[in-house]
Amino acid sequence: MKKHKGLLLFSLGLMVALSACGGDGGTTEDDGDVGTDGGVEESTEEKGEIVIGRNNWAENIAVSNMWKILLEEEGYEVDIQSMDKAPVWLGISRGELDIAPEVWLPNTDESYNDQYGDDLDMREMWYEGTELGFAVPEYMDIDSIEELNDMADEFDGQIVGIEEGAALTDLARDAIDEYDLDLDLVTSSDPAMNAEFMQAYNNEEPIVVTLWSPHWLFADYDIKYLEDPKNVFGDPDDIYYMTREGFAEDHPEVVEWMDNWMMDDESLGDLMATINDLDDPYEGAKEWIEENRDMVDEWMAE
Repeated sequence: MKKHKGLLLFSLGLMVALSACGGDGGTTEDDGDVGTDGGVEESTEEKGEIVIGRNNWAENIAVSNMWKILLEEEGYEVDIQSMDKAPVWLGISRGELDIAPEVWLPNTDESYNDQYGDDLDMREMWYEGTELGFAVPEYMDIDSIEELNDMADEFDGQIVGIEEGAALTDLARDAIDEYDLDLDLVTSSDPAMNAEFMQAYNNEEPIVVTLWSPHWLFADYDIKYLEDPKNVFGDPDDIYYMTREGFAEDHPEVVEWMDNWMMDDESLGDLMATINDLDDPYEGAKEWIEENRDMVDEWMAE
C-alpha cells in the first residue's frame, strides 16, 4: 500500500465524516465544511457574500474549502452549499448560486451544459486530463471490463457505485448494458464507496468500484482502471469552473483570481491528502494553503 501525500496517478472521494446528499436534490447548508473557528479570524472589510455550490466529490469538497478560505482572507463572506450535481447547474443558471468550482467538459457534463449553458458563465479550465471508469485493486488479475463476467461470483455480482444522479453512475449503467455484464450497480455515496473499497483492499479481497481521477484513493492505494475498449466512459475531460451570469461584473477581482487558478495531479492530490489526514475539509485546506502560499499568491495577484 502506498501511504504518502502529494502523488496521484494520472487518471474523475474523500473519507471524511460527511453524509451523502439527500435524494430530493434540495439545497442544504454544509456545516461540515467549516472549521470550528467558523471562518478566518482576521479579514479585511466585508465585501459581501458569495455562495459556492458543490457536490460531494473529494476534489470538489477540497477546492470549495480552499476558495472559501482564500476569499474570506480577502474580506468576503463565503457560504458553501452541498447538493447533487443537477441542482448545482440549476442554481447557477437561476442566479441562486454564485460559483460552482467543478465542471467536466466536453464529455461528462455535456448534457447539463446543453440544458443550462446558455444561462451561465463558463470560466477557465483549472485541471487538465481527467479519467473515470471501473477500477479494481492492482493485486487483482483482471485488466478489462470484458473480463468482469468471468469474475462475477468473486465480486458477489455487484459493482460498488456512488450517488444516483451522478454522471458517472449513468455511464456505469451504460457500460453494464454495452458489455452485457452479469453484475448489478449498487449505488451508495462517495464516502460509502471509499469505505467498502478500503475494507476490501486491506483484506486483499476482490472489489470493483466506479471511480474517477482526480481522487485521493489513488494517492494512498495501488489501483488500476479496467480497459474500456468500447470507450463507454469516453475520452478525458478537463475541469472548469462556472459562475452565474453577472458575477464577473459584480466581483471582477474574484474571477481574475479564479481565472489564474491551475492545479495538477501533485498539487490537487496533496490538497486532498492533507484534508484526508486531518479528517476536516476546512482545516486541511487551511493547512495546505499555508504550505503552498507561493502558489496561491500567484493566483491572487492582480
